[in-house]
Amino acid sequence: MSWLIERLKERKKDRGLMANLRCFLVENKKNRAWPAMSRLGIDINDEVSGVIAGLFATHPENVQSGNFGDTCKRIESRRGDIRGEDMKLTPTEKRFQYLLAAEKGDELHQRVTRLVLMAKSHDIPINYDQLLTDLRWWDDSKKTQWASHFWTTSEAQVSEEES
Repeated sequence: MSWLIERLKERKKDRGLMANLRCFLVENKKNRAWPAMSRLGIDINDEVSGVIAGLFATHPENVQSGNFGDTCKRIESRRGDIRGEDMKLTPTEKRFQYLLAAEKGDELHQRVTRLVLMAKSHDIPINYDQLLTDLRWWDDSKKTQWASHFWTTSEAQVSEEES
């Protein structure tokens, strides 16, 4: 487990700290998160760590397996999105495609944030360690890994992970 996730887990009951970290996700409130980030040992210029801290503060349910493609697949399953015979994309598949098309930086962070909020609404935990690594080193190989996990995970595997 990364030092960042470890520190966040240790402090997740500190409601004031978590509220301040959530401010990092709102552009005109980022300055409110900087003191909290500093207390955790996060450089305030480290955008990816700031986003992860804000996301963790929003939805602190952490898991140690899978990547964000698995998370999105679980969202699709919990929402009951079903592929029809017309072969159109499900709403979750569309969101996931937009996520994969995002440029590294703010656009990617905003799309990940929306999906983390969806995961929260369906009580789906996030592998923050893997998400931190993937966002930091976002490239075509990460996109392919996420896509592989999203589109090749069978319904049986999703059901097993949910139990």
